This record gives sequence, structure tokens and C-alpha cells, in this order.
Amino acid sequence: MDELELLKKDWKKQEGSFQQISEKEIYGMLHKGSSSIVKWILIISILEFIVLNGIGFFITDKEIENFQKLHPYLNIIEKFNYLILLGFIYLFYKNYQSICVLDSSKKLIKNIIKTRKIVNYYIYWNVFIGSFFGSFAFYDGFKEGYQKTNTNIEPLSDIGVLIIFIFSMLIVITLIFVFYKLLYGILLNRLNKNFNELKKIDY
Repeated sequence: MDELELLKKDWKKQEGSFQQISEKEIYGMLHKGSSSIVKWILIISILEFIVLNGIGFFITDKEIENFQKLHPYLNIIEKFNYLILLGFIYLFYKNYQSICVLDSSKKLIKNIIKTRKIVNYYIYWNVFIGSFFGSFAFYDGFKEGYQKTNTNIEPLSDIGVLIIFIFSMLIVITLIFVFYKLLYGILLNRLNKNFNELKKIDY
């Protein structure tokens, strides 16, 4: 966006001259910038999928195996999550493909709106599924530590279990939400700036 701001300032300086920069040139810059942003969203989502999910294939731990045995249904949810994430990556790829061949500001505006929605849904899904898995791991870790350090105390009541689970979920949700907002927030902000500039041209 720095190049665009310089271009706009130059445009204002040259108002009334025969060297004025056309709206078509500004659109071309916005189109190129938006295409680059969507490409980076695609690249980051692929890298994130490979790194975060690939780590699990190389880690062999008895505690993890015990955790999976205690919660066998989580394996099914995990496989389902892979399909959902691959679906999002496919949508990011389709968006990138379509934005590269757009030839009007109206179409580009619609594509930016669509991209923002998909990225936000992607963030919400990751917050939900991450907090779901993270809460179980947090609770199991707390329970194991509680039992080791409090051998002479009665087990936690159902209300105590529920409070700890909710508390752990809130912590995990906050951490994951902040992570994804930092990861994709910068790109979305740049995309929003392009969106606002396009609206000025189109309307």
C-alpha cells in the first residue's frame, strides 16, 4: 500500500496536467496487490497445515497414546478436521485463481468480500476445533498433576471438572484466537484497504 499512497499523492500533485495517472492504473495496482495478498493467505494456510499436522506424525509419546486411548472419538474428529482444512485450502486456491483473471473493479470487490468471509470462517473453525482438542489436553494434564500432588484428597467433583474444563477452554480459545488474528490479521487489513480504495474508484 505504500506504493499506492505515493501514486495517489503524485496524482494529486499533477491534477490538471496531461500526465495525470488514470484510474485504470490504480486499479491495476490494487488488483496486483490483492492477488499477492490472497496468494500469501494460500501459502500460509498450506504451510500451517503441513507444519502443525505434520509434527504429530513424527512425535511418538506414551502420554499421547494414552490420551488417544482415553478419547478414541477424538481420532475421528481429527480426521474430519483434516478434510475441513483441506477444503478451506482448496477455496483459498480457487479464490487466488479467480482473482488473477479479473478485469473489473466490481468483480474484484466481490472477490475480496468472498475472501474475507472465507478467511474469517477459517479462523473461527480453527479456534473452535483447537479449543476443543486443547481443552481435553489441558484438563487431562491438570487432572494427572492434581492426582499426583494430592493423593490423600478425594477426586474432583463433577462441578469441579466442569469448571476446570470451561476455564481451560476459555484460555485455549483466547490463545488460538490471538494467534490467528496475528497470523492473518495483517493480510486482512491490507485487503480491507484495497477494498476501500476500490469502492472509491467504482462508486
